[in-house]
Amino acid sequence: MQLYSFFNSSTSYRVRIALALKGLDHVYVPVNIRKFEHRATDYLARNPSGGVPTLVDGDMNLGQSLAIIDYLDSTHPQPRLLPQDTLLRARVLELSSVIACDIHPVNNLRILRYLQKVLQVTPEQKDAWYRHWIAEGLTAVENLLARHGHGPYCFGDAPTLADCCLVPQIANALRMECDISAYPKAMAVYAHCNAQPAFQRAQPSRQPDYTA
Repeated sequence: MQLYSFFNSSTSYRVRIALALKGLDHVYVPVNIRKFEHRATDYLARNPSGGVPTLVDGDMNLGQSLAIIDYLDSTHPQPRLLPQDTLLRARVLELSSVIACDIHPVNNLRILRYLQKVLQVTPEQKDAWYRHWIAEGLTAVENLLARHGHGPYCFGDAPTLADCCLVPQIANALRMECDISAYPKAMAVYAHCNAQPAFQRAQPSRQPDYTA
């Protein structure tokens, strides 16, 4: 199994957490999205969307972090990251989707580049854009945790897909110096997760392509 990943990509980070939680050995293949290596012809042959991560398992190439984690849950079901209980699974997917569909897509590197290079917004406007969508999204996450969350993880005593999504998103918010004081429940989950060995192994600073 190979994981094409960039150390600072939150979508790659999600999959690294899942692999670590499941104890799955894999070869880490760096793809430097800052140098546009994800747009190279050979990479696009593996992943037509031109993003990271990409998982290679035998003859299969699979992109998109949520699809990859669902695949891993089906092929290596222990521990389960998408619960079998219908309502709990729906809650996990609900919170995960706020992050993966509402926050991340408007704040990823290609969008920020477009804002700066094409629309020519100022650095201050770009930062305001980023912080706005972090605030909107994490407010929703905090409210969902207040209504339905329980235990040290998002939903109970074991990590799920929701935790795999939450930790990288908060890490990005911290890196971008967003004010996250209004999200104590999310931050408590973040702190608990980061105390666990699997989450620590997946951190950007622990990856072979890490640069400060």
